[in-house]
Amino acid sequence: MHNKYLVTDEWKIIEDLWRPELNQGSESIFSIGNGFMGQRANFEEDYSGQSLQGSYLGGVYFPDKTRVGWWKNGYPEYFAKVLNSVNWIGLKIEIDGINLDLAKATVSHFYRELNMQEGHLTRRFRAEIAPGKIVEVDAQRFVSMTRKEIGAIRYSFKLIQFNASVKITPYLDFDVINHDSNYEEKFWESVSENVATQKAVIEAKTRKLDFHVAAAMRYELYRGSAPITLYPEISKKDKYADNSFTVTCEANENYSLYKYAAICSSFHYDKKDLQQKADELASIARRDGFDKLLAEQKADWAQRWQQSDIAITGDAEAQQGIRFNIFHLTQTYTGEDARLNIGPKGFTGEKYGGSTYWDTEAYCLPFYMASAGKEVARNLLIYRYNHLEKAIENAAKLGFSNGAALYPMVTMNGEECHNEWEITFEEIHRNGAIAFGIFNYIRYFDDKNYLAEYGLEVLIGIARFWAQRFTYSEAKGQYVMLGVTGPNEYENNVNNNWYTSYIARWCIQYAAESFETVKSLNPSALERILAKASFKAEEELAQWAKISSNVFLPADEKLGIVLQQEGYLDKEQILAADLAISERPINQHWSWDRILRSCFIKQADVLQGFYFFEDDFSKEELERNFDFYEPRTVHESSLSPCVHVVQAAYLDKLDKAYEMYLRTSRLDLDDYNREVHEGLHITSMAGTWLAVVEGFGGMRVRDGKLYFNPKLPKTWKTLSFKINFRNAVLKVDLSPTKHHIEKLSGDAVEVIVHGESISL
Repeated sequence: MHNKYLVTDEWKIIEDLWRPELNQGSESIFSIGNGFMGQRANFEEDYSGQSLQGSYLGGVYFPDKTRVGWWKNGYPEYFAKVLNSVNWIGLKIEIDGINLDLAKATVSHFYRELNMQEGHLTRRFRAEIAPGKIVEVDAQRFVSMTRKEIGAIRYSFKLIQFNASVKITPYLDFDVINHDSNYEEKFWESVSENVATQKAVIEAKTRKLDFHVAAAMRYELYRGSAPITLYPEISKKDKYADNSFTVTCEANENYSLYKYAAICSSFHYDKKDLQQKADELASIARRDGFDKLLAEQKADWAQRWQQSDIAITGDAEAQQGIRFNIFHLTQTYTGEDARLNIGPKGFTGEKYGGSTYWDTEAYCLPFYMASAGKEVARNLLIYRYNHLEKAIENAAKLGFSNGAALYPMVTMNGEECHNEWEITFEEIHRNGAIAFGIFNYIRYFDDKNYLAEYGLEVLIGIARFWAQRFTYSEAKGQYVMLGVTGPNEYENNVNNNWYTSYIARWCIQYAAESFETVKSLNPSALERILAKASFKAEEELAQWAKISSNVFLPADEKLGIVLQQEGYLDKEQILAADLAISERPINQHWSWDRILRSCFIKQADVLQGFYFFEDDFSKEELERNFDFYEPRTVHESSLSPCVHVVQAAYLDKLDKAYEMYLRTSRLDLDDYNREVHEGLHITSMAGTWLAVVEGFGGMRVRDGKLYFNPKLPKTWKTLSFKINFRNAVLKVDLSPTKHHIEKLSGDAVEVIVHGESISL
């Protein structure tokens, strides 16, 4: 069930009709960013219709006070939220005293285009603002990938068959709100406002944590290609500054306002330098001009696509979907700052607070390893290493000791800030994904030194947590895992969730193996780590071995499947296909009690384990479990379809794989879950990359070699992508009849294609 309204184009996202009821969703889809900051596709001019105004900065957040109905010990004091920041795009346009506002005008033509190949947003419309007064607008803007603090706008307008007095007011506005504020408070307070002719600089700070942000603007107006000398009125008030000027505009003449904004935060600069730096950068941007900045933007994106593009021929919807996903991943996280991570909504909305989840290690890391390379991937892991002490503190708050580490479900700075008890306290499988991220990175790059530098410390903390979290059951004579929530959040507070227990056991075993690796690789580093962690090697390793060799994992021998958790088969076993369309998604139609008692699965749970640990199981075991659990899965998590694509392709269920691929690649474009107005599903977009490369490309890493077992959907004529593997860049070209893999640069690599070994 989806909501198609966008034009299919392989390199562009196009909206070609004015649909105000869908505008908030389009604001998400057409968002732009550069890893440093991002901007929803709000209109430059005033708009009184439904809109979520959003401008966001990496690393700048607010600890909004937790709001819950029933406080429980261990709850975080706050829920961290990425802040809606300064509105830098604002232009107020008044034509003969009538405010240009598409919610109040008659719109006869509307066109919006996100050019993903070149990284810019265009909007064109024709609107009648009063009888006989028709205005045409052509607006283009981008957030610079090369100048991280710069946003640029070209706003052109034409009055059709009438002359008018046009008042234009470019402004900067920090008097903004977060729609997800728990107590409807505003998060910014003024530091200063400075305004002069054709320029302004304002600075604000957060009410908590004392983040400072300065925004500067410059602008100029042209008639055709000739600049107009302006004599603006200047004004300012709390958290706001503008210039306004009036121009007598002639009919059918083109007027273009160029606005340049620079945003600098104390996350990157010294507070005392913010205003000067922002003013300087805005001035340079105006001096260099829109065309030069746009040329830089196009060149930068061309270089990025050179490595990250995935080309599909024969299926334009599939092609548009994967490029849309890669585009947003690239403009969300560039890997240049190890303090930053990937929020589930990126810079496209406020839901989930813009914080870091386990999605990064489970879904995003492979994309950045293969497309951005070793250093970017390493920075994602170092982010967690830098939060190790906070993870130990998080575990201590819940009663764990001796350096046990529980990484947060949601975080900005390493502290847990999620306040739903069934997730904060029970969805502890996130610890496993973080350990798996270390394993996956080392497997991919053969960077065992990472264990000695950072990884082993993290693995010890995680293994200590699991060793304390298991309980020995006298009745079973085995170690059990009580009171957890697995990846399937439609089950809370269950005993012996198979996935959680399996990955917990694996974490303990991998930590022990990593101990031995570092012992042989770098004994002096091991001594440093043991001292720092107060690790009693003989005692703790023996305890880990005892637990990991005797973990209870629920299964049903009759069906030949593992059980999602104990008691799962006690539920009424009905299939997702039996649900009425009118009841989907069930999270918007059913009571929570009804969902918890049903057999329905939100996302891959058992199958998440089979995805991570595919080599531990036979193809027949996977098929039995896939055939049982997928029909009970409603895929109401954005993270669900991609895992199923990989497994369905492996099992030669290509129709199911293709169905799930369209769902993951076009989840937001076609608004499958009816929630795109809240922002995009950035982290699941990395899952779309997995679906193509690991699913249809059949790529795996085993024993230092790349394996490919390609299986293309019947509509695809060719599939092409590049892989940055270890010290080599490979280009993979696949078709139903032949496969061509070429090493473009770097060291020799051995690949295995359909079982045949080839040395490149």
